[in-house]
Parts: sequence; C-alpha cells; structure tokens
Amino acid sequence: MACKHVDAAELHPPTTAQSVYREDCTQCFDSIDDPTGLSVCLFCFNGGCTGERDHAQLHSQKSKHPLVLNIQRRKKKIKRDEPPPKISKLAIVAETEESRYDTNTHVECYACGVKDVDRTSGKLPGVIDGVLKANTFARQAEVQAWEQEYMACEHTICLEQEQSRKIYSQELGHCYMCDLKENLWLCLQCGSLGCGRAQYGGVRGNGHGLMHTEQDSHSVAVKLGSITPEGTADIYCYACHEERTDPELAQHLAHWGINIAEREKTEKSLTEMQIEQNLKWEFSMTTEDGKELSPLFGGGFTGLKNLGNSCYLASILQCLFTMTSFQNRYNHPQDPPPIAQAPAEDLETQLRKLADGLLSGRYSHPDTDVVASEYSPEIPHQKGLAPAMFKHLIGRGHEEFSTMRQQDAFELLLHLLKLITRSSHTAPLQDPTQSFHFVMEQRLQCMSCKKVRYRTDEQDNISIPVPVRRKPSAANGAVDSEKSKDGFESVSLKECLDTFTCAEVVELTCPSCGSKDGFTKRSLFKTFPTTLAINARRFELVNWVPTKLDVPVVVGDQPFDLGDYKSPGFQDNEELLPEDSIPASAPAFAPNETALSQLVGMGFPRGRCEKALHATGNTDSETAMSWLFAHMDDPDIDEPLNLSGAGSGGGASAGISPESIEMLGAMGIGAPQARKALKETGGDIERAVDWVFSHPDDQGDFGGDDAATDTPAPEGEKAMAGNAELPANFRLQSIVCHKGASIHEGHYVAFIRKPIHAKDGGGESWVLFNDEKVAKAQGDVDEMKKFAYVYFFERVGDMSLV
Repeated sequence: MACKHVDAAELHPPTTAQSVYREDCTQCFDSIDDPTGLSVCLFCFNGGCTGERDHAQLHSQKSKHPLVLNIQRRKKKIKRDEPPPKISKLAIVAETEESRYDTNTHVECYACGVKDVDRTSGKLPGVIDGVLKANTFARQAEVQAWEQEYMACEHTICLEQEQSRKIYSQELGHCYMCDLKENLWLCLQCGSLGCGRAQYGGVRGNGHGLMHTEQDSHSVAVKLGSITPEGTADIYCYACHEERTDPELAQHLAHWGINIAEREKTEKSLTEMQIEQNLKWEFSMTTEDGKELSPLFGGGFTGLKNLGNSCYLASILQCLFTMTSFQNRYNHPQDPPPIAQAPAEDLETQLRKLADGLLSGRYSHPDTDVVASEYSPEIPHQKGLAPAMFKHLIGRGHEEFSTMRQQDAFELLLHLLKLITRSSHTAPLQDPTQSFHFVMEQRLQCMSCKKVRYRTDEQDNISIPVPVRRKPSAANGAVDSEKSKDGFESVSLKECLDTFTCAEVVELTCPSCGSKDGFTKRSLFKTFPTTLAINARRFELVNWVPTKLDVPVVVGDQPFDLGDYKSPGFQDNEELLPEDSIPASAPAFAPNETALSQLVGMGFPRGRCEKALHATGNTDSETAMSWLFAHMDDPDIDEPLNLSGAGSGGGASAGISPESIEMLGAMGIGAPQARKALKETGGDIERAVDWVFSHPDDQGDFGGDDAATDTPAPEGEKAMAGNAELPANFRLQSIVCHKGASIHEGHYVAFIRKPIHAKDGGGESWVLFNDEKVAKAQGDVDEMKKFAYVYFFERVGDMSLV
C-alpha cells in the first residue's frame, strides 16, 4: 500500500539550524538502543519512543505529522582483552557510527497505517539522508566534551623582548635560583630560566619563575620540556593568569638562540597533567583494601553521563531530585506528558523527563556492552543518562552555562532555582523551590541613640564564611592539594554560623540623632526553610586570583538546632527609627548580600564589591568579579559609590526619563527591559545597554511591581516564606564535593544519604554519585563532608539531638 504523504509540501530535509532528536526521546530517556528503537518525525524531527509509552505516536496525534523514521541501533560487542589505551590528549575522537554500531531503519506512516513505507518514494530519500547525517545535541557534546581552546593574548602578541643573546645549552640545565632540572620555565621577555610551581603528581618546583615575574613584571613564559619541533608548547601568561598560545613562538625562541626544530618534548604538558589528575580523581571509588566499590542499581540510583565538564550539573540534579518537594512536583509517571509544541525546549517536560529517568529505575542496570576480563574484573557500572537536552535548555542565552567549560555548582543551583521559580506551577502542583525559601531579619541599631530599624529579606540559601587558621607547620605553604589539607585547622559548622550571624559595625550617619559613630548590623533567621542550602566559602585571593582553600569544616550526622540563630524581633524596650528616614550614608542601592559576602571573603574591598555589583546588575559574584578585574586600574575604583540620579524605591522609577526609555527602544530594547536596566544602572544609557545584553533572560520592570524593590510588602498581603516554629532541627541530607584548585576546574561529585535496598545491606547509607557511577560510599564520607562545597540540610521533626 502506497503512502500519500511522501510528497507533502511540509516534507524537507533538516537545515543546519534545525535540531534533529535522533538519539533519545524528547519526553523520556528511551533511545534508539531500545528493542523497538526511536521514531524521528520527518516533519519537525522530534524524537519519540516506540515502547509501551509510545511518545512517537502521541506526538503524531498532537502535531498531525504522520511520517516517522524508525531507527534501531545495536552497539557492537567489545571485550576488554587488553589494557585500555592511555589518554594522551584533551579531546574525544569523533568515531563514526558505522564503526561502533549496527543500525537498522524503516519509514512508518501512522495516518496510512503503513509499517514499512518505500523509502525511495517521493521526497523520502533526501529527508532520510538529512536526518541520518545531522548532528544532535548529544553528538555535539561528545565531540566538544574535553576540547579546550587556548588563544593568544595581548601580552603574547605584543611581546617586546630585551636585547637578544644566545642562551647556551648548559644554561638551560637548571633553574637560575636552585638546582632543579625539570619543570623549567623560560621568560620570553628577558631569557631568565626559573622553576615552576609544584604540580599534582609529584612534579617538584619552588616557584622561582613566578618570583621572577613578580619582581620584574615579565608576563609570558614557556615551559622548556613541553616544546615540540612542530611549534607547540605550554605558554603561560602571568598577567592574564591563563594558558595562552604564542603565534610567534619560533621567532621568540630564536631571539634567545633556541632552534625550535631541534627541541624535543621531554615533560608532560599542563593539559596532560590535568588529564592524569582527572583520571585519578575517582573520589575513592575503591575500598581501603583496593577493591572496587559495589555499584548500586534501581529506582533513585541512576547515574548521569558526563557530557564533558558537566559533573557540576549532574551533582546538583542528583541532590535536588532526592528531595521530596522535587519528587512530588515532577515525578508523575502515570500522567500523560505535558502538552508542548517543542518538548525538547519546554522546561516542564525536561524536568519531568529527568524525574522519571532518575527515580523510576528503568535505566539503572549494569552496562551490558562491557564484558569483564582480567583487566576489568569489577561489576560494570551503568551507562548513565545523558541530560543533553536539559543542559542545552537551561544554558541557552547564559554566558557560562551555555559553554562546555566547567562551572560553579553553587551558581548553577541558584540559576536552576530562578528558572524553576519563574516557570508555571498549576494547582495542585506547588513550586518545589519554596522549600528553600526563608526570611532573614536584619537589625540596624545606632550606636549613639540606640534607636533601631528592622528589615526582612526573603532568601533561598546562605553563603557562610569559613574561618582560616593555618597550622604553624604550614607556614611555608604546601602547594600539593593533598598535602594542603593538613595545613589548616578544622573549624566547626557552628563556628561558621556564628561568624555569619555575628554583629558588625557599619559607617552610617544616624538620621535621628545625627551621630556619625555608626550602626551595629546583625542578620538572624526570622523563619526557617524546609531545605537549607549552605555554600561554604573557602577562597582567598592569591595574586588577585581566587584560590580554593582546603579548610576542614566538621559537620556531624546528628540533627542540630538552628534556634540559637532566630531573631527575637522588635522588643518593647526598643525605639524605632522614623519610618520615612534612611541613614544619610546608607546607599539607595542594596547589594546582593550573598554575592557581596562572597566577594569580600575573597579579599576584595567592600567598596569595590558594592560598586561592581551595582555596575553588573546586582546578580552574582562571578559577573561582579569579572567587572572588578576589568576595572582594577580605574582611577575612581576606590571612590564611594555615586548613586546620584538612582534614587530609592519609587524615586528610582520616577527619575527615569521617558527620553531614555525611548532611546533604548530605538535600539530594539523593549520598555520593561529598558526601565529595569536604567533602574539598575542609575539612568546611565551606555551601562543600561550593557546590562540588557548581560541579562537576556530578565523580563524587565513592567511598572508598579514592588516585588523587585527592597520595600517589604504590607503584612497580610503575602504569607511569609518558611516556618518560624521552634525547635528548628536540621540534619545533613546531601553534599556536593569538589576537587581542584578552582571551582572552574577539577571534578564534582555528590554524596546523598538515602535508604538502600536489602540486597545491598539495607538501612540508610551514604551513596556516592560520581557521574554515571553510583555506589554505596564507604570509609571516606566523613572526610568528604569536611571539604564539601555545597551542603543541603533537611528540617526534621522534634527529634532528640543526641
């Protein structure tokens, strides 16, 4: 029977701008590797499963698209009959599908009821060929996963070298200040040869090359042992604090009498050392006696495949979908999928897809494509789910999360909570992020007249400073990351919370008595959340670069009471400052407290931090920090923040001229976005344009919306977030851990406390989620808790604290 739809006008091959979902279903994680395969719509290229859920047919019924290409893929069996080859470059080789899989395809028409449409009829040949050759999200992610692109900078391009001379081979034998003969870096500006810093894996170094840079302000150096005859080498720019390339490396070396064609690579490059370090960062996937941890399988024990530097995403998602609020909101396998024209671009659909994938257990089973041998006797781990559609969706338009680079897991958490809060939640479904919300109350008291003012702020996390106390034995500083853990004294979580909630003195002029003695300021909990997210700030600035410190924070498994940090509120014996007065020196701009505390914790002066947050829209510490580095040399960087024209409250809105909004409108910027940008930048049109482009997802200010201001809503208008009842007992539920010198490199994993199956020992246990690997954690959980980056505490009932 012939199909009448093969010549439909809407039928055409996919363009390069169109996405073809031909690897897994857009509404679940069933894929082309399943027995019945995946059916790709030949009209819009949506991918739908063909098993018991049959999302392919559901899509056809809703969209009226009758033709699909069914793809069934079988991976060719592999056997580890020899040790795996050593990884030597930071990239994934793009193998052909033919070399890895056997693939079968056929065309089906749901409307005509034809199971095997002649693939040579009508427009089908071109359309089918286009679908099979098109790239997918997962494919692009695989190829780009570990590819790092280095580029030249102004310091390598405009390098000015001192008077040329020939450096003889005997002078290239050791550091100019010590006898080290390896890890040597040549200053391309003056020809000085110094040893580098000690590196992971036992590479020695005394940092004399860095010392030379600091003394003589010479920026660009090349690692001698990494130079190849082909002209590649490790180039480091100390001014940029980044690896760079030097387009004129051969000429710059020849300036010092070094013939690049005669050089031989004798040492590992920085990239190779990073790969080796990443390969060894297994977060103790073995027991103390060296045995592989036994993997866990089933519902709630499903891993997430690393898409390339996406471990930060996997760790946060595993923690979120362990929470009851997220499970209740998105795990509804019995309900039909949401109605969405483009499921892959619908946040609700992708969150439900994740909930089903992680919690159902449908995809949590050993990888049957791996056959154990003498080199791999362990039980194979699962393949893991690839959240490529979700990653693309939440990163779209975001400067950082749209890239393949490693990111800050805590910043991702805040980004996800914001996106989910803005999404629709139809009753009886509730916004799951509300479980994070609580209210902090700030008390401001004049040190002279003792009058007070209270202000409340709704928050969904706290970022606590970690006190840094170096041990005397670490006075000289250990560079090796494993040794540095022994260089700091342990601190308790209580000490961190005490520091976070302690009173501080701020310089303000009292509007009531006129005193310039200042005010004491203290913030305490007015209400408590169901889930408390805590970010532990363990960073300090080293040569203006945020460097992570391995300061141990002792956190117990037993519940603890946050009641000691509850605000008592306004007292009868206190006198309030006049309602219509604001301390004269108080800024009309209220900086993001979380971002401000992070920046101050890194060592930046408070005034600079406030100025940076004001200039970048008061969003997050990372954007503000980039602004700080870019404006470090501004002559007015340390001048007080000038808010003239910004106003406060309603005055800000009133101070924005219609002409300014009209000028931005002529540039294609809508009135709400223009109004919000002008508010955030004090009416400066040029900065407002920058603000709009750096906040593409911000819907803007539609006027009369007090939610965006710092003025609290009148009582009774909105229920206060959180719960003020005592006791407020909290117990550690999950942690996100990080290994690496910076939050933008290294590796993230999650440890989650949850019940395990009887066959795996039963009871409650800590479970390690390391990308696709899921295993019962043993031995080092207490150690990892000390160095966690994000802690999630769940509020528990009136339990004994012993």
